[in-house]
Amino acid sequence: MSPRNIFEALRESHERQRALYAQLIETSGDTPERHAIFDQLRTELAAHAMAEDRHFYVPLLAHDAGVDLSRHAISEHHQIDELVESLQETEASSPAWLPLAKKLAEKVEHHLKEEEHRFFQMAGKLLTDQQKTALARAYQDEYEAALVSTAA
Repeated sequence: MSPRNIFEALRESHERQRALYAQLIETSGDTPERHAIFDQLRTELAAHAMAEDRHFYVPLLAHDAGVDLSRHAISEHHQIDELVESLQETEASSPAWLPLAKKLAEKVEHHLKEEEHRFFQMAGKLLTDQQKTALARAYQDEYEAALVSTAA
């Protein structure tokens, strides 16, 4: 069943992200498990950010009250991307890898909480019910396509 509105669609991905980063920071060493979980998280974060930017934040930019929060959130997506790149460039066996993974987990959690507790409330006031439903469908389609292309 597809989500009824954009907030439900985004929360589904948020829960996947939380589960993956929780698993990731429990890994150790250069193991297939660490690589697999990191790849899943990397793919999830990239697909979510791409679809969310286009089908949540860009529509909010059309409203004066949505400009600052959208810019802030898109900036945080960029910071998360940079942390993912740093992890990709660091050997999984390196002592620096786990602290970097924990920093990524903290940044993602900060971003998710901020979205759920601040941005969703503002967006709820700015978007119509029809927009919330249409954006959920558009987000879901883009997210699923991005999952496939990002994983490849």
